[in-house]
Amino acid sequence: MKFTDGYWLLREGVTAAYPAEVLDVTESDGVLEIHAPTRPVRSRGDLLKGPVVTINAHSPMPDVIGLTLTHLTGEQPRGPEFELTEDETTPQVSYDDEHATLTSGALSVRVARGGPWQVDFLAHGRTLTTSGAKNMGIMRDATGAHYLREQLNLGVGTSVYGLGERFGPLVKNGQVVDIWQADGGTCSEQAYKNVPFFLTDAGYGVFVDHPGKVSFEVASEVVSRVQFSAETQELTYYVIYGPTPKDILRKYTALTGRPALPPAWSFGLWLSTSFTTSYDEETVTSFIDGMRERALPLSVFHFDCFWMREYHWCDFQWDPRVFPDPEGMLARLKARGLRICVWLNPYIAQRSPLFAEGKAAGYLLKRPDGSVWQWDLWQPGMALVDFTNPAARAWYAAKLEALLAQGVDCFKADFGERVPTDVAWSDGSDPERMHNYYTYLYNRTVFDVLRKHRGEGEAVVFSRSATTGSQRFPVHWGGDCEATYESMAESLRGGLSLGLSGFGYWSHDIGGFEGTPTPALFKRWIAFGLLSSHSRLHGSSSYRVPWLFDDESVDVLRTFTRLKLSLMPYLYEAARTAHTEGVPMMRAMVLEFPDDPGCAHLERQYMLGPDLLVAPVFSDEGDVTYYVPEGTWTHFLTGAAVTGPRWIRERHDFLSVPLLVRPGAVIPVGATVDRPDYDHADDVTLHAYGLERGAQVTVPVGEATFTVVREGNVLRASCSDPRAPWGLSAEGREVRARAGTGFLTMDLDPDPDPDPSPAPETAGEARW
Repeated sequence: MKFTDGYWLLREGVTAAYPAEVLDVTESDGVLEIHAPTRPVRSRGDLLKGPVVTINAHSPMPDVIGLTLTHLTGEQPRGPEFELTEDETTPQVSYDDEHATLTSGALSVRVARGGPWQVDFLAHGRTLTTSGAKNMGIMRDATGAHYLREQLNLGVGTSVYGLGERFGPLVKNGQVVDIWQADGGTCSEQAYKNVPFFLTDAGYGVFVDHPGKVSFEVASEVVSRVQFSAETQELTYYVIYGPTPKDILRKYTALTGRPALPPAWSFGLWLSTSFTTSYDEETVTSFIDGMRERALPLSVFHFDCFWMREYHWCDFQWDPRVFPDPEGMLARLKARGLRICVWLNPYIAQRSPLFAEGKAAGYLLKRPDGSVWQWDLWQPGMALVDFTNPAARAWYAAKLEALLAQGVDCFKADFGERVPTDVAWSDGSDPERMHNYYTYLYNRTVFDVLRKHRGEGEAVVFSRSATTGSQRFPVHWGGDCEATYESMAESLRGGLSLGLSGFGYWSHDIGGFEGTPTPALFKRWIAFGLLSSHSRLHGSSSYRVPWLFDDESVDVLRTFTRLKLSLMPYLYEAARTAHTEGVPMMRAMVLEFPDDPGCAHLERQYMLGPDLLVAPVFSDEGDVTYYVPEGTWTHFLTGAAVTGPRWIRERHDFLSVPLLVRPGAVIPVGATVDRPDYDHADDVTLHAYGLERGAQVTVPVGEATFTVVREGNVLRASCSDPRAPWGLSAEGREVRARAGTGFLTMDLDPDPDPDPSPAPETAGEARW
């Protein structure tokens, strides 16, 4: 929401009241309450005039400080609220003649006592950001609507990231972002996944704790500030101190929820029927047979919308005309080692038998007059399940439980964005705030069913919409992209932006959803898709089996699927890190290299886990330009060395992609290339790259922990595993081998030959 006309004037009809000074500050139970008149108090007469802004400074955990801005306190509580986790922390309060300060961990908020108005956020004596004169305000627009606004200063050169899955430039400076769920595809300023949180490369992030519409003007309305506003009488925001971007994400996800760990099988290749294509069991079986005949490893088969009858979405019943024996079909598919996913959404079409059932029981969203809310967009006469009603959630969950009993393993939870505001929720929630929050209740319901019936660590939901906290219910995919290189690039920007917003896992439709990709585009997208967190072949009106494109597509899919499966010992540990720390698997370069200015704006490459750099190819010809940070990096596929910092230009065929290993890394590579859920520590090979003398690297793989040390020109490797694989003792056994040129296999022979002859290279390989 923009309020100003340039820097000096307000827009026509807008009025503003800004805190001018502090009247008094009181402290109670670690909370500072600040009363700030919006005009200077020169005489007692000035005390008779309003408004006054009340600001509460508080802390839910160390290094996180919240400010709650309030104008009028008589407003009824308006749900819903984000589910936040608070530690037992007691911030310290101190006063001097000029300031009142609240400190939590290394972060402090300092308020100028008296005037002029000034609020500073500091860490270790350094100012992170400031709210000064005319930054915070009570604003009314020309219609009389009431907003609270805050502006936080941006330092010179500071970049802003996050705000959900946004498909424009990765750096948000200069953009206007409205946190408002929309089904707008991947090529507009709208987003399926809106998160009122941003982080900076200046040591701090900001989370606006408001589930409704929040408008952000990021270095746009005022180019030296981030502005955010919401139509409300009370607004809370939290400043989160890092100091690094990773630290900010760790603390933000500690506050709003860490991603669950998806099952290992979900990291394999998913194949879909696609959306509007014609298919039955024979079609599905032919796809699966075709994959097996071509030695293409497949982990999950997905049935999209038309597994149900037309106009019945959702009734959760298989279309009997094409699937007369769903239980038998699922049993036959699962006998081939496949997991099964089916599509669903939170909408009930009028023709579905569940419409009358839900209407009679009061499970469907209603208008204020008590009638069921309906429209004809997407499904004729469709209604929405009212997930604020516990009975409606249980009703919906029971329908999913019946599918699980048939043999379904997981769900693609589509939609959840088009939520009306002219309605009455059963629990009295505010419709404006529920518009964004609805997806949280929807996806939590689906995830909880899976966790209840499949067990902890076995639940995975393929979701499109999300908001703050939805990262708890992975996985999320990027939505409806076009079959173009431009859309491939915008999808990557969206995924990296989502990862910088607290989401650990992300996927996209390989080849693009709308349209049919050319064989060249399809092959380029395969490499990108198999070097993503989760990998799914899916389209709209055309199939995505590779042999329909060309023979080389089959080879490309086989190559990169096997590559990903061989990397599962590495990838699954990166997934564990997303679960335990909130650091995503697919990481914008700035997340790993915040001190390298060359990484600040990079959006066509990323780090997959901590040690693998991926630069997807966005051209038929294979030309690609990417940036390499400092050090000597190694092409994983060829062993060629690349030294940075510098830009690299290369040309790659369809069986190759820039995949570089960070200097000093040890990459565990598995021995299995036909499925993802094998014992990752069994027969694993450790690839060491550029270890400096004296370096020691610890590599967790499942229950095993490997340690690789370079001593002079010798690499030493040891393993500690309570299961004692390959005859290793429980406390581990050290193995010694010469570091030679290329990769050296260090077999765990009882009497290995520790050839002490010197060698100049530091690459090595150890197999367990």
